[in-house]
Amino acid sequence: MTTEEATDTRGRVLRAAAGLLEREGRDAVSTRAVSAAAGVQAPTLYRLFGDMNGLLDAVAAYGFEQYLGDKRAMGETDDPVADLRRGWDLHVEFGLSRPAFYVLMYGNGRAGGSAAADAAAILHRLLGRVAAAGRLTMSVESAARLMHATGVGVVLTLIATPEAERDRSLADLARDSVLRTVVSDAVPAADAGVPPLVGRAVALREALHTDGGGADSLTAAEQALLEQWLDRLAGRP
Repeated sequence: MTTEEATDTRGRVLRAAAGLLEREGRDAVSTRAVSAAAGVQAPTLYRLFGDMNGLLDAVAAYGFEQYLGDKRAMGETDDPVADLRRGWDLHVEFGLSRPAFYVLMYGNGRAGGSAAADAAAILHRLLGRVAAAGRLTMSVESAARLMHATGVGVVLTLIATPEAERDRSLADLARDSVLRTVVSDAVPAADAGVPPLVGRAVALREALHTDGGGADSLTAAEQALLEQWLDRLAGRP
């Protein structure tokens, strides 16, 4: 089998496995069923993916690629917080419209390869823009972990709930709660619980991380010390 033939066969197998997953769920994705749907012999699957876990990992990565397509199509506006909100809503919609894919992607500890890393990078970029506007209350890394953990937990909970009993407003409540935690006004009120200095420190720290923030006149040691101070001011360990 040539490299081109192997690539074509791999794509056909992935599409067949993805179709079975969406139509009939995880239990339907067996070696025999995928082989029949793709029109290949079982040894071909093992040669291309190693074993069933390898195939499932590839299907999860395939799902992440489709999710990324939706994320990239979302684009950006002049309002980074609104973009962050839309990103959350798109994540929830993807999970509820393609539950079997979502559980495979997020419910089984599968890495998802470079596509999963790209999806995480999009969230970091969205939060980085909020930080650059001086409106993030913690580090980008901490905010990303909180949003990811909360979002995945909410979607998996909704998926596990019978559709007739599912309350989709839970996702909106969780979203608004997380946004109130990680986002503040550009200049928070004195009693808002988020000191203005925190948002400014996070914004400057993110600028140093993303584009140097004009710190090219500093030595490496000076910049490292500045980043350490900013992390301390932002409450980051």
